[in-house]
Amino acid sequence: MIPRTLESHATAAFAKYPVITITGPRQSGKTTLARNTFAGKPYANLENPVTRQFAHEDPLAFLGQYPQGAVIDEIQRVPDLLSYIQVVVDEKRENSLFVLTGSQQFELMRGISQSLAGRTALLKLLPFSIAELTGHFSPGIDEMLFKGFYPRVYDQDIAPDQAYGDYFETYVERDLRQLVNIKNLGLFQRFVKLCAGRCGQLLNLNSLANDTGISRSTAREWMTVLEASYIVFLLPPFHANIGKRLIKSPKLYFYDVGLASWLLGIEEQRQIATHPLRGGRV
Repeated sequence: MIPRTLESHATAAFAKYPVITITGPRQSGKTTLARNTFAGKPYANLENPVTRQFAHEDPLAFLGQYPQGAVIDEIQRVPDLLSYIQVVVDEKRENSLFVLTGSQQFELMRGISQSLAGRTALLKLLPFSIAELTGHFSPGIDEMLFKGFYPRVYDQDIAPDQAYGDYFETYVERDLRQLVNIKNLGLFQRFVKLCAGRCGQLLNLNSLANDTGISRSTAREWMTVLEASYIVFLLPPFHANIGKRLIKSPKLYFYDVGLASWLLGIEEQRQIATHPLRGGRV
């Protein structure tokens, strides 16, 4: 397993807070990090239907299993549980109790702001950084642009087209349906692919909306969904004038260049070198 830079930060934060919350994209390694770093804590996965039902129907009994806290995976699946964790934390008045993980910013951050504000450290785990990856592999720039940085591609030696195809299908079929009711999934997939074609460019919602065949308001909503699910992020411009920083358009980037390459239909690494959008993804 490739060590993660966030591990030391998580350990330090856990000593100072009763709860730490690790967010980030699906399959970025949150579960592995949490379980390995805090191996002494019991583990509960709310993706498990039986566990989720128990936590939903009787949260007090569920948490009662873990008098010294636990690692609770995918906490956004039972957001009401956060209020009960708050009660436990306030009663115990000690640090190093719960490690929570979640992969959706909307529900998770809403629940934290309501229940755990001031009680949890917030940590974000993204796919491998270049420093983490090159400490164990020696990929060239084109290989990194093709394979991306998701742990599964390297840990299990899965072909990028299979890994990112499965990833995107899981995202559309599971995460997306939990976030928002999108009636036309075909249009949404087209929107995401058009975003990949604009990676590294200034965000132009009007152009994206027109090319997708949707309204500007829908394009804005879908962009917010992509941000909330850690598919894309918007990089604000740097300008000496703070006012201009706020009004100038941000640039659009994908959290993982491998996913962007897959969305662009790149099937082989050799296509990267001559691809017209190569510079935008670097």
